[in-house]
Amino acid sequence: MRALNIILLGTTPFCAAFTPRHNVRASTLVRSQAEAGGKCNSITSRLQEAQQILASAMLSTALVLTPVLSIEPQHANAAPTAGRQNAPTAAGSRVNKDADSLLRYGLPINNAQVRKLQNTVETVGGDIRVKRIKPAIDGFTKARQIIKSDGAAMLAAVRPSDVEVAKKLLASMEEDLAPGVTALSEQTGQGSVQERSSLDRALAAQASVAEKISTLEELMVPTNFKVDIPSEYSKLPQLQGRATVEFVLKKGPGGEGENADKFDVEGELFDKATLKMVIDGYNAPLTGGNFVDLVNKGFYNNMEIQRSDGFVVQTGDPAGPADGYIPSGEKGPRTIPLEIMVKGDKVPMWGSTTEEDSRGYAATVLPFQSYGALGMARTEDNDDSASSQFFFLLFDSDLTPAGKNLLDGAYSCFGYTVEGADFLKDVKEGDIIVNAKVVAGKENLILP
Repeated sequence: MRALNIILLGTTPFCAAFTPRHNVRASTLVRSQAEAGGKCNSITSRLQEAQQILASAMLSTALVLTPVLSIEPQHANAAPTAGRQNAPTAAGSRVNKDADSLLRYGLPINNAQVRKLQNTVETVGGDIRVKRIKPAIDGFTKARQIIKSDGAAMLAAVRPSDVEVAKKLLASMEEDLAPGVTALSEQTGQGSVQERSSLDRALAAQASVAEKISTLEELMVPTNFKVDIPSEYSKLPQLQGRATVEFVLKKGPGGEGENADKFDVEGELFDKATLKMVIDGYNAPLTGGNFVDLVNKGFYNNMEIQRSDGFVVQTGDPAGPADGYIPSGEKGPRTIPLEIMVKGDKVPMWGSTTEEDSRGYAATVLPFQSYGALGMARTEDNDDSASSQFFFLLFDSDLTPAGKNLLDGAYSCFGYTVEGADFLKDVKEGDIIVNAKVVAGKENLILP
């Protein structure tokens, strides 16, 4: 039982990583147990209850130790064997950690044929990476067959004004698939330079098709699609659609060593870190709108990274006594409600967790299961306390198993890092966001 206790209790400090900092600077990051206790009580109680559930399970069944992390509860009231199945995967039962894939699944469309094509092409990518050559070739062939047999059904789901564009996309996908088959069919020695070249060319073909599927699916979003926002939130910014945000970071002062001013990503050094994030207003219009508005205002420019603890990279706490962004003329921070889109719902759920809504089992459309997933920090005891502080989740499937972690359904996920996520491995407290800007989708920001 000792190992099991360590696994569960070791997760308790997790909640502090997602709560606003209240101006606690790097020198005082290590909180006392008493200070942390107040904000972690609810999570601690859930974990204690989970301990009892797991202990009973171990006494009554021959539970193998290996899956212990996979049944770490998001909600202690849920049965340990009833873990939520979150987000379709691109490779069977494996966790879908691909940010681009998760964004595709997050689009408000309903076309079975394009989803079948998407799943097939994404599975090919996984097969190539583990050198499952025959299944990858079969997948490329299947994708071509789907385009031929189901192309008309896909075109029928596209906005009428974009049908011709969609036809060209489908034709281009067919062209891209053929080189993939050719590359994988080459006779090369295992581990050779030639094998690496053929795999790279096959992956390039697969990536090109996947990107075009994203574009095709975006053409299926209905014209003038809009999430209905309750009148009580009408004074908050909204993101009706998606936007792309770019952060450029530099190393902060005080580092040691010859390359202290450079980012080290697996031995390769960079003068700056560039992160590109897609903010999803289809599923988080208020959270996304608030964030894009702050970026557009320059709020995050020249701001330091305020937490980097191996679980998250977090920032957004402004200088001074305020815990968030204070609009001009206002006395206190602008806050936004907890916002979670549950699969099958027409609009997000506002102001409560899925557990509080008696749906602790529910899967979220934007799950925290990609490295660099974006979430809003809030106080543990107030669902609607988020303002400007946010975090990048350093997702690890062993530490935060998808659908069974402490985040899905309890914190707002509002987008994913689609480029430069590897830089987060070396982003430290004190590093500086020298520039944050909206590079696409600014027209989707609606201000009150």
